[in-house]
Amino acid sequence: MPAPHARRWRSPALGGLAAFTAVAALTLPAAAATPAPSTGSAAGATAATAYDDTYYADALGTSGAALKDALHTIISDQTKLSYSAVWNALKATDQDPNNSANVRLLYSGGSRSKSLNGGDAGDWNREHVWAKSHGDFGTATGPGTDIHHLRPTDVQVNSIRGNKDFDTGGSTVSGGGGSLTDSDSFEPRNADKGDVARMIFYMAVRYEGGDGWADLEVNGNVNNGSAPYMGRLSVLKQWNLQDPPDAFEQRRNEVIYASYQGNRNPFIDHPEWVESIW
Repeated sequence: MPAPHARRWRSPALGGLAAFTAVAALTLPAAAATPAPSTGSAAGATAATAYDDTYYADALGTSGAALKDALHTIISDQTKLSYSAVWNALKATDQDPNNSANVRLLYSGGSRSKSLNGGDAGDWNREHVWAKSHGDFGTATGPGTDIHHLRPTDVQVNSIRGNKDFDTGGSTVSGGGGSLTDSDSFEPRNADKGDVARMIFYMAVRYEGGDGWADLEVNGNVNNGSAPYMGRLSVLKQWNLQDPPDAFEQRRNEVIYASYQGNRNPFIDHPEWVESIW
């Protein structure tokens, strides 16, 4: 694959994640403001290395629609994967920092052997966090194979989530690590709420309808069906605040950038941009 843009990484000035985390802690109840636990491992700790904001040079100093447009242009410069290549990519991006032979599963938080990828009970498969029916892009190269929103999940938990929008409430998902679901929505466990929100916001900026795919947008609804929308916006914004990016999520963003797609999820680097755009 082509090499990504050459950048020298450095710690950002206060105003990105550090400032966002401080604001989240001040504006949320104490229990909700607690970030997800650190992995505590060397592999996870490497994720804390921050980006060089020159990647976002054309977006800095903008806000609202102008910020969204600038970010779309920046992150659309990417290498695209085939759907079959996603299997091996996820084994690297979602490697369990405590066991390099395993991947960490979204929603349940479990750890499972990399070799158990497939479609049977007990396997893990490729979850489209932005449900592929919302915009009807399927598994075709493009939004259907963009690993910024594809994550390993338990086959049965993935089936329960289906193509539901995200919202709060419902009954306990068996094997879901504390996730909840009802007839029209899915609520991931607390440690994955921010991850889910930032993946949805990435998709809404990356795919704007000008490259042959649907214009994906976040809205205030559930039951969006096959329309190119995902909700619920107010809940996703709250989850972005409640669960700031942790070392695992930051490392994942870096691996995708450096080794696979050559682009980044800006809302992991700058979670405060969610409020600016939405």
